[in-house]
Amino acid sequence: MKIIKCATLDISEAKVVEVESSFVRALPGFSIVGLANTSIQESRDRVKSALLALKYKFPPQKITINLSPSDLKKEGSHFDLSFALSIALQNENIDFGDIFVFGELGLNGKVKDTTYLFPIILSLVKQNKIKKVLIPRESFEKISKIPGIKIATCNHLEEALNFFKSKEKTFSDPNDIEFDHLEINKKKYYFQNEFPLDFKDVKGQTIAKRASLIAACGMHNILFEGSPGCGKSMCAKRLRYILPPMSLEEILENARLSSINDENITFKPLRNMRSPHHTSSRPSIFGGGSAKAMMGEVALANNGILFFDEFPHFQKSVLESLREPLEDHKVLISRVNSKVEYHTKFLFVAAQNPCPCGNLLSSEKECRCTELEIQRYKNRLSEPLLDRIDLYVQMDEIRSTDKSDITSKEMFKIVKKTFSFQLQRGQKELNGKMDEKDIEKFCILHNDAKILIDSAVSKFALTQRGINKVLKIARTIADIDESDLIKKSHLLEALSYRRR
Repeated sequence: MKIIKCATLDISEAKVVEVESSFVRALPGFSIVGLANTSIQESRDRVKSALLALKYKFPPQKITINLSPSDLKKEGSHFDLSFALSIALQNENIDFGDIFVFGELGLNGKVKDTTYLFPIILSLVKQNKIKKVLIPRESFEKISKIPGIKIATCNHLEEALNFFKSKEKTFSDPNDIEFDHLEINKKKYYFQNEFPLDFKDVKGQTIAKRASLIAACGMHNILFEGSPGCGKSMCAKRLRYILPPMSLEEILENARLSSINDENITFKPLRNMRSPHHTSSRPSIFGGGSAKAMMGEVALANNGILFFDEFPHFQKSVLESLREPLEDHKVLISRVNSKVEYHTKFLFVAAQNPCPCGNLLSSEKECRCTELEIQRYKNRLSEPLLDRIDLYVQMDEIRSTDKSDITSKEMFKIVKKTFSFQLQRGQKELNGKMDEKDIEKFCILHNDAKILIDSAVSKFALTQRGINKVLKIARTIADIDESDLIKKSHLLEALSYRRR
């Protein structure tokens, strides 16, 4: 009996699967057991055709492939290569050892890449369960970005057979990601100086751009409110390109999410941005499914931006369900057949009109809404939800004299400087995602600021969460000024972004 190591993706985490094969005296046949889904069962025909293309003669015996553990559901065509090797090398004195084997087979024996190959191997590396792997050659470019493994490749089944038959096996080491980077505390953080959407295109809106800069520096949630066409969406879409540099772990996590979502993997240090339409269903945003819990938009936005345009028009159930991911930075999807927890550490950006018609704040256009309509519109957003948003920005009206005053390149330079200032202080998280212990440790107030925060609590009716939000924003503003202490001026600016 031969045993080859492979793996399957169980929702978002890879599980090791041992491919066992045996030949027994019985009527000739080929069966696969161990809760294999349709894509694996169909591999019998692909494996037969690939082996026959190599002139392999099937013995007059029954071939049984068992996928262990047998109580774990398996899926994916990447098991093909392990099946073919276990059959073709059944009578050879070969120990496959700790080498994992992945690859889909073509009918002519060509070894092909699959969608789930990258997230499976990345998950196994994180669990410290894999050291060596044999993969399709076309998968090397993306798999080689994962540190900590040795990689062998093959383009055809015959090459894979020769690899295991040879006494000396050749492996390649992972390749580094080649982008500009900062090195902070002996760790690299990657970035790119490309701005397809530039803040220089946003005319005027000085306060909104300042708030956007603060949001980017500390990954603070932000809400833009203003008349139609004033630049809310423009600011939101440009935020993505000035977000802080990314660690290798974050880049690989982005690539994993893209792979699971059937998107191209680029390994660029560009954070994800998810922008669901306001008619999107609750399961599509938070994840779900009857058979197994699939990822939603909040999980796919991890380490990036989740943008809700027309914020009040989202379903009430969606808006209220958003409270936990914003506060706890994770979402638990529970179903009868599965339970899975996703990380949701994203920058939340929302945009809304001040009223249903959008002209409430306009000095030139007349608002057509009644007080009742305006109240109903505003009541769609509950106070607990709004309390989880750090920065509230009321956009200015458009004027013919408005000019561009800052570019994305200039803003990103400030973001990089602030990012370094935060991490060199010993923080593990950026200011917007700090917990209570970090707030107490890093948000040190100047004496004047202490007096101000006490009076602000009663004046602004701040909750404990509200106090923490103000302190975190003030900490980011102080970091922009490279100040160790939070001064009165920093706290005053932070309070100016509170929703009244």
